[in-house]
Amino acid sequence: MQKILSSAPHMRSNESTARLMSDVIVALLPASICAVYFFGISALWLILLCVGTAVGTEALIQVATKKPVTVGDMSAVLTGLLLALNLPSGVPFYIPVVGAVFAIAIVKQCFGGLGSNFVNPALAARAFLLVSWPIAMTTWVTPGVDAVSTATPLAIMKGTAEGALPSLTDMLTGNIPGCIGEVCTIALLGGGIYLLIRRVISIRIPATFIGTVALIAFIHGLTTGDLSEVAYHILAGGVFLGAFFMATDYVTSPVNPKAQIIFGVGCGVITMVIRLFGGYPEGVSFSILFMNLMSPLLDRKFARRVFGVKEVAAK
Repeated sequence: MQKILSSAPHMRSNESTARLMSDVIVALLPASICAVYFFGISALWLILLCVGTAVGTEALIQVATKKPVTVGDMSAVLTGLLLALNLPSGVPFYIPVVGAVFAIAIVKQCFGGLGSNFVNPALAARAFLLVSWPIAMTTWVTPGVDAVSTATPLAIMKGTAEGALPSLTDMLTGNIPGCIGEVCTIALLGGGIYLLIRRVISIRIPATFIGTVALIAFIHGLTTGDLSEVAYHILAGGVFLGAFFMATDYVTSPVNPKAQIIFGVGCGVITMVIRLFGGYPEGVSFSILFMNLMSPLLDRKFARRVFGVKEVAAK
């Protein structure tokens, strides 16, 4: 009988990169459909432009560098979709193009491709675009045919813009200004539950992220005498989009369960620090990017003991 010896790890799985990426894309479909419903054809073109540019950029770079073309793993499609959902409706066409090229060419491929990037490509691209074109990236429109410029709920709460806060019903359903993919909380929650059922992600990072945002908002609400801001801080901005779909990215989030909890808490704390004390009303993207940098340190700190190894005190 022939015996085959191999080194660890010995676990096997039928999961593939393409299947995992496809599951996340499927989970984002409700939010994408809601984006097109609320913001119209401009949201659809935004999604198609980001996805097409991301896929084309990855294929072009891999052909130019004589590497296998891996666009079939769907990772470039997901990066483009996430970037689109993190942009406001009506931005000039060159902004999503530049963002998608930056996400794939600089953040992903320059560091070795999928599995080697140290921060989330879509979020890094959004931060780059926000710094490069701050006015266009912070010009929000009210959902509807007329597309009237208005302020987001977070800007109103922070006092940097005037207006009345929308109802919680509008916050849940997506009838509010904001990035096209972050407004409909129900759609994002449904997609997150789908990922949990499919076991694509664990509950640790989303729960600790959202829970930390809620706790800090509650404490702040006690000081201001307005506890209604707890619901608004949870439902407004990109908390659900970030917690379920970007903070849980396999490449840039910790593997260790304890590290994942700290990662989620860190995202929530930084988000609320920026929202409450920073000059920008939203902090989800920056909090996740910062914690991406901390991810290797967290995994090292909470690394499990290797079986069969005995620690010897240094003399």
